[in-house]
Amino acid sequence: MSLKPKVALSQDFLLKLSRLPASVQSKVMKWAVMFQSNPQSSGINYEKIEKARDPNLKSIRIDDDWRGIVLKPDTGDVYVLLYVDHHDEAYRWAERRQLTINPVTGAMQIVLVQELVMTEVAPVPLKPETLVAARALAPSVEVQKFLYADLSDHELMSLGVPQDWVGRIRGLASEEALDALQMSLPIEAYEGLFLIAAGDTVEQVLNSRETRVDRSINPQDFALALSTPESQSRFVVVDDDEAMLAIMNAPLAQWRIFLHPTQHKLASGNRTGPVRVLGGAGTGKTVLAMHRAKWLAENKTPEGKKVLFTTFTKNLALDIEDNLKTLCSPKTMAKMEIRNLDAWVHGFMRSRKLEHKIVYDRSKDGAYQAWQAALATKDVSLDLSDAFYEQELEQVIMAHGVTTRDEYRAVRRTGRGVILSRAKRDAVWPVFDEYRGQLSSRKLKEVDDAYREIATLLNNETLTPRVTLPFSAIVVDETQDFGPQALRMLRAMVGRDDNDLFFVGDGHQRIYSRHRAAMSKCGIDIRGRSKKLYLNYRTTDEIRRLAVALLENCDVDDLDEGHDETRRYKSLSHGPEPLVLEVDGMESAIKHAIDCAKKWQAQDGQDTLSSTCLIAHSKSVRDALYKQFTNAGFKTSVIEANQNLATDSTYIHFATMHRAKGLEFDRVIVVAAKSFFGDPLDTNSQRKLIYVALTRAKREAVLLKL
Repeated sequence: MSLKPKVALSQDFLLKLSRLPASVQSKVMKWAVMFQSNPQSSGINYEKIEKARDPNLKSIRIDDDWRGIVLKPDTGDVYVLLYVDHHDEAYRWAERRQLTINPVTGAMQIVLVQELVMTEVAPVPLKPETLVAARALAPSVEVQKFLYADLSDHELMSLGVPQDWVGRIRGLASEEALDALQMSLPIEAYEGLFLIAAGDTVEQVLNSRETRVDRSINPQDFALALSTPESQSRFVVVDDDEAMLAIMNAPLAQWRIFLHPTQHKLASGNRTGPVRVLGGAGTGKTVLAMHRAKWLAENKTPEGKKVLFTTFTKNLALDIEDNLKTLCSPKTMAKMEIRNLDAWVHGFMRSRKLEHKIVYDRSKDGAYQAWQAALATKDVSLDLSDAFYEQELEQVIMAHGVTTRDEYRAVRRTGRGVILSRAKRDAVWPVFDEYRGQLSSRKLKEVDDAYREIATLLNNETLTPRVTLPFSAIVVDETQDFGPQALRMLRAMVGRDDNDLFFVGDGHQRIYSRHRAAMSKCGIDIRGRSKKLYLNYRTTDEIRRLAVALLENCDVDDLDEGHDETRRYKSLSHGPEPLVLEVDGMESAIKHAIDCAKKWQAQDGQDTLSSTCLIAHSKSVRDALYKQFTNAGFKTSVIEANQNLATDSTYIHFATMHRAKGLEFDRVIVVAAKSFFGDPLDTNSQRKLIYVALTRAKREAVLLKL
């Protein structure tokens, strides 16, 4: 009995499908489903494309006008839907392309061939061995420096460069020349090449990717080639009609289907302990986390256990849950719990009949009264401000879990500025002791104290019965927003085992400065399991550069006492330069914002407006903008903590910088106080807020300095 042929769809096919008129799209989908059912049907006529450089590319008639381009090798049972277009355009697309298997990585690659015959390329560089000899013979002669002249053919192909492109890549003398070829290169090749240009070695790139380049590759085995993570970043195998229709009915939701090779490897497979993945805004950290949670739920979660997916804010948790429902089956979703961490803490405390309410804002109600009562006990001879005591509470007492005077005497106060002797610490301590007492009498508890006490409870091996939780693994998004006590509690919530903890985050987006934490000091050992994502899939390079420039001279950590950098952070898309304006007062800011929205509305046509968000530095500014836009006749929606986004993309959304975190829109207008742009040493947190706000945009951004 012969096996059913293997049918795959390419990313190019789905992108083209998404842009077709509805009537044509339905016709193409019907044809594609029939093709998937039996690509060997006698009713399918595979037409030869006379000018095609690749004899395996064939044309199939959909109707009198439309043609599908498919891969149909002479041997084997692999068929790939590559492209669809009008007859002439489809043929031109096929004539310029070859489908090859990289002889080093084994990945299947769509390679442009038209550009390979161009003769006006830069001077052909010498091969490495010739270059060494030339320098030895004439050391004083100036030799033009090419970026990749020292790399062998094997090394270039191991980075993902197609074999036919090796010579052209050797002719690149600048990163700008590399960027000009970005759209023509496989994604792994472009990424590998810019990492080399940034100073990495080939070995470092391959180790980071976990890529093997020591295997024998069969250049005709397309079935095996489709199984590589590199191939799966641009091709998806469909096994039945249902899978085919599910993919084609959502051709733009490519995050569900295609993952960058590094994301693919990190999302699946066993890990021997906690994993931390860093990445700038738009690099797909949340997408990776969702795919990892799905893989864990489907492959490593026994009956009676669950994967907890948690993040910091309520509305981001709601958004993630909605997206997971489109990615996972109901059976998989039943093995997951998606909640922001504080919601989980609240539920756990109620289940243990702990009646204390959590304090998130000590400027309100009983918490305010408790804090004022504590401040009334301070030693005035020390001449320390109320602000000093509050910062000491957050950054030292709560962050380090200090509960006694002796612990306060011993704790390190790095970065606090004011030096306190032992005697001064003894004089300061009663304020914090009194505050906790005042809270307790009101049945209140600081959130960090709740984290600490839950962690202590979970770690207590003397309890009978011992407290256990139903989690086999925990996936954490926006890790930079969690402080030391939250991380210690997360460590205690799941047993130490393979695949136990998976963290994604970005120090550039730490908007709660008091939450800075080192994972290793919280019992989370990520040695040998730390990875990084470099490519920004969301934000244009023009917006990315503006956002990154705001963080120049700002301290950015790697969530584990190291330093993070943006040298290797790149965007794949381009667009207009962001508009940056200084405005004189709120009235001027509103006028400029409305003018921008009307201009975009006119560009989009038919009085529509693709997804847009106004992001403000405060609720009062947000609400003023919302009111005026509503009065101007726009459809408007405010993003609050406990709600999902309005499904109608023509709404203009309004959010604070904190609330916009983790979301994305086609366009954003950011309104920020001029004080946010002061000395980077004094405005570190404020600049990170603007960075977060700007990088919510996919296409265009406006920054108004109020």
